[in-house]
Amino acid sequence: MVKPKIAPSMLSSDFANLASEAERMLHCGADWLHMDIMDGHFVPNLTIGAPVIESLRKHTSAYLDCHLMVSNPLDYIEPFGKAGASGFTFHVEASKDNWQELIQKIKSKGMRPGVALKPKTPIEEVYPLVENETPAEMVLVMTVEPGFGGQKFMPETMDKVRALRQKYPSLDIEVDGGLGPSTIDIAASAGANCIVAGSSVFGASEPAQVISLMRNSVEEAQKIN
Repeated sequence: MVKPKIAPSMLSSDFANLASEAERMLHCGADWLHMDIMDGHFVPNLTIGAPVIESLRKHTSAYLDCHLMVSNPLDYIEPFGKAGASGFTFHVEASKDNWQELIQKIKSKGMRPGVALKPKTPIEEVYPLVENETPAEMVLVMTVEPGFGGQKFMPETMDKVRALRQKYPSLDIEVDGGLGPSTIDIAASAGANCIVAGSSVFGASEPAQVISLMRNSVEEAQKIN
């Protein structure tokens, strides 16, 4: 059975105090720290790059779960490997011609390869990457349109999560976008085990309670399923 992993999205943190925010999330029970990398091209927003990952790595040994919303992920592998990224998740929409090379290079730099897909992308597009001889080790199902935090959860994306969980019982399946106390149960029951949550955690008066609630939801859903 895959383990629950709660990954607060650092996009919702106070960027002026990134190291202390990371420490606070880990103290509150986070398993991973989710890092949103946007290039202003693949998505309209522009966020952080390898230098910020490198700076944060000096202050934490946590798993840095990097989600690259970029047009050319190949260009980012070497700098992110050097910076200390733990996971490198690229978008299937940006890698239809070179995903095998991407996965191999990500692994060669000591990172864990993952593949993400937008809400309107058919789930079948990631199957070859999961079934490859050198596979993507996680699938990130976007539950909002990538690019900005604080969007509303799209429940129709749960069909993709169900299809993935049925097909790959031991796969890490991550969901990102609009996750919080009101939406965690539907995601957990569909089969998601890696939960990215931004504003619902950072905006809470007791972030530890929100993290605990989400973990419990995944654990309970796994018992039933």
